[in-house]
Amino acid sequence: MIAFVQPTSGEVFWYLANGVSKPFFEALLALFAREAGAGRDRIIVLVLDNAGWHTEPGLAVPEGVRLVHLPPYSPELQPAECLWPVLDEPLANKHFRTIQDLDRAVAERCVALDAAPDLYKGRVGFHWWPRPTTSA
Repeated sequence: MIAFVQPTSGEVFWYLANGVSKPFFEALLALFAREAGAGRDRIIVLVLDNAGWHTEPGLAVPEGVRLVHLPPYSPELQPAECLWPVLDEPLANKHFRTIQDLDRAVAERCVALDAAPDLYKGRVGFHWWPRPTTSA
């Protein structure tokens, strides 16, 4: 599960993944940039932890996307960290017969969260986060 969240508006881009790598992350950044409208006229700053695939040398970053890496051991500063308890809530302490059943449950939860942002928006309203200079 991968999520990019705008911490002042609560807008989230959800993605399901079955692994991580530099090529995958490059493709994900390109998809996110297209879906979020990043480009010359809209610069999006992504705040990331220091996971290996986030910091690979020569990582291709799309136009309009800027990567900023958090200091080590600072998950409380990462807006997406607030989403995981909400995502996990209906999945915790349940048995899934197959990985496909788990994938389906995660996908259904993402669809439900996308349809009802009030379930998580209160968690991502970082009052100290810089406000966009134009609407997000």
